[in-house]
Amino acid sequence: MKRTKRLAILGSTGSIGAQALDVVQRTHGRFEVTALAGGKNAHKLAEQVRRFQPRVVAMADAAAARTLRELIGSGGPEILDGDEGVAAVAAHPEVDFVLAAVAGGAGLRSTAAAIEAGKQVGLANKESMVLAGELLMARAAAKGVALLPVDSEHSAIFQSLAGHERAYVRRLLLTASGGPLRTVPADELPAVTPARALKHPNWSMGDKITIDSATLMNKGLEVIEARWLFDIEPRRIDIVVHPESIVHSMVEYVDGSVVAQLGVSDMRGPISYAMAFPERLQLDLPPLDLSRLGRLTFEPPDPARFPAFTLAYRALEIGGTGPAVLSGADEGAVAAFLAGRCGFTRIAQVCEEVLDAHVAEPLHSVEQALAASEWGRRQAERRVTR
Repeated sequence: MKRTKRLAILGSTGSIGAQALDVVQRTHGRFEVTALAGGKNAHKLAEQVRRFQPRVVAMADAAAARTLRELIGSGGPEILDGDEGVAAVAAHPEVDFVLAAVAGGAGLRSTAAAIEAGKQVGLANKESMVLAGELLMARAAAKGVALLPVDSEHSAIFQSLAGHERAYVRRLLLTASGGPLRTVPADELPAVTPARALKHPNWSMGDKITIDSATLMNKGLEVIEARWLFDIEPRRIDIVVHPESIVHSMVEYVDGSVVAQLGVSDMRGPISYAMAFPERLQLDLPPLDLSRLGRLTFEPPDPARFPAFTLAYRALEIGGTGPAVLSGADEGAVAAFLAGRCGFTRIAQVCEEVLDAHVAEPLHSVEQALAASEWGRRQAERRVTR
């Protein structure tokens, strides 16, 4: 009989974290929720604590932690706060598997803490790999830690590589839905509102990643993530727009064969695959009916209308702190757009300006990566303000 796997879910109050907890409920005793870390939504975390009875939890700041203590009362789990608290949850000695799903650059320290503690990590925080992928992969190798991708595209590549020698890989093909603005004419894009950009046709995600999907920056960040996760040169990572979001990504081999992973647009599939690897779990999700779909379409991305993804290749070419600066600049520009202080097409322009202004340094530490990201965010905000 399989031993119950003990989980720490970082970002449990977000979209990925909530879906991971749904997987736990669907699999009836296969997992134990040992630790949770949320953002500032104390009410949602309190509900999760009552349902899953973790031993320790953490909130993003002290104020949220105080609210959580008031909501739970005495007799609840240990409650921690801040970056140190989330890192402690990630490194908890009774945890077997850490789902790293804290959004943005804020997730880097806790992901690094999980690796240093020798935990198996399900990586749903792409910014960690964008900011410091080279460092994290080196530490994971030194610690003998498995980093299992949770992003649907990287999970698809991981599955499509199974059983094949890496020497035979010609290129990786990351699929993109094209987002909610794929067919919008170029002259209408500057006037796109946050409400319109947040209407993703296929996926239910957080605001920031949904806007990144609309600009295609999300796909650029995934190129950076794939470069480090799969140890492959950027020139061998291509993007293809696939509006149906059924083919989640592909691997092309030297003999011309292409291996793809297909599935319904539901993140519980890749989440459960990482959580249970190398097993597959019965989830009772709707089956994929290709005959009903009728057809699958593919097209190249349009760098003229959506130039953001091309900046990721530039950042990788720059190297060092370049990708971290790009990620930070994108965070700043997207936040300004969502607040109504920045036009849609200005997001990519600001990111390019910040990347051009940066003098890259070789990357030596997590703190250096975080500082570079913060510099990029501040620079983006200044440019938006001007």
